[in-house]
Amino acid sequence: MIGVLLVDDQRLVRAGLRMLVEATADLRVVGEAADGLSAVRAAAESSPDLVLMDLRMPGMDGVAATREIRAASTAKVLVLTTFDDDEHLFPALAAGASGYLVKDTDPDTLLAAIRRVMDGELLFSPPLLRRLIARAVAAPADTPTATVALTAREEQVLDLLGQGCSNTEIAQHLHLGVTTVKKHVAHLMDKTGCDNRVRLAVFAVRRAG
Repeated sequence: MIGVLLVDDQRLVRAGLRMLVEATADLRVVGEAADGLSAVRAAAESSPDLVLMDLRMPGMDGVAATREIRAASTAKVLVLTTFDDDEHLFPALAAGASGYLVKDTDPDTLLAAIRRVMDGELLFSPPLLRRLIARAVAAPADTPTATVALTAREEQVLDLLGQGCSNTEIAQHLHLGVTTVKKHVAHLMDKTGCDNRVRLAVFAVRRAG
């Protein structure tokens, strides 16, 4: 069971999220907060597995709350906000968020995102992921060179990962089990020295280009 802390300054939004989360068998709401300071306190009291975090709130904002929660616990933070601009995206990631979605995300995608973040993925909507990759590719290279030796299957997984595919989508494309895909991704990280999926995706784009 995944314990979720809901953080949003709008009571109606929290109520809708609570109904969505509590309608699933593997998720439960362990608390709510209407601002960043309350979120930090609630996280300390309820020990959530994941925090659904709004960004623009009175007092302490979501970025500062994310930073404090990540520093004090193992809880993962999935940002859910109305803002999809770089001004909000990159500070949230720097604070330790494991994913970033906008509030017009459909309910099934949001629930899947919670599970994927808990499964160790970094989660972004496709447009945001493309912006992340483009910005990283344009920056000075901090990913390995393209000389890393990969198997044919690893090449296929890497190419799809570079397109922003999830483990489930990669599994469907290649007719593999999700567990097998996870093992390939782990091997790719070991071989390339990339410590997360975004860096691995950047490596894939640079390798292809």
